[in-house]
Amino acid sequence: MSGEWFDEVFALLNPDRLLRDPRATGEGVSVCVIDSGVERALLEEKFQAQGQAIERIEGALFTTDRPEPLPYDGRQSTPHGTTVADIILTLAPKVRLFSADVFGPQGSCEVETVIKALHWAIDVWKCKVVNLSLGVPEQRLQAMNRRQQFLQAIEEGYFKDVLIFAAAHNDHPLTRSYPAAFAPPLISVDKGLFEDPLQFVYQLRDQVEFQAHARGYLGPFAQEPATSWAAPHLAGIACRILSLKPDLKPFEIKTILYWMFRSSNHGNKE
Repeated sequence: MSGEWFDEVFALLNPDRLLRDPRATGEGVSVCVIDSGVERALLEEKFQAQGQAIERIEGALFTTDRPEPLPYDGRQSTPHGTTVADIILTLAPKVRLFSADVFGPQGSCEVETVIKALHWAIDVWKCKVVNLSLGVPEQRLQAMNRRQQFLQAIEEGYFKDVLIFAAAHNDHPLTRSYPAAFAPPLISVDKGLFEDPLQFVYQLRDQVEFQAHARGYLGPFAQEPATSWAAPHLAGIACRILSLKPDLKPFEIKTILYWMFRSSNHGNKE
């Protein structure tokens, strides 16, 4: 009986109406993009040209050899992080966005740097949503203590009601990478192509649960389908929902996403 009641309640949820609510702008939601840095001026210029003002992007540069991050100068190390941030701002332009640059000028990072940035985003910046459009190959996490530390950081975020999105490997399910393979407690995202960037599907395959739109809007590689662009699409959708009800917990957001897919038959892909 309880299952029937649950179905009836969510049948009342109109996904299209919910996501296109004029209040679903991401306002009041803090988001961290853990990536390669964000070109602040480029994004401000883009949205200003569209007649939109975005919140000032803040952030920091994280390194392995320093306990605290270096100041954020508003620039990127590669276009990747800017494309990710642009996707989230396109879907939820009123979010407060933080850039955690874990790659820096060297263009590479260690697991420990990502963990440090994740703790900072949760405990210092108090972000409700974290996007990780990056992956650590399984062979680099063979040492059990490194894998356990990474998982523990993800679990701590979950228990503090932080919604963490992670991009699956682009060769999923043939190749696994972390943190996407830790799902749950985070939300893992594979790539798909949809007519509407607000569309997505739930399809559980080897711990990866969702597929979202996998093309971006800004940057030299934005139109190349990739899981890096799919994860921030779903993160942006979650920000729209959270701006309507900010106190939702991660498992509640995941449940809403699942039932939105069920209710709207979001499985119609291009």
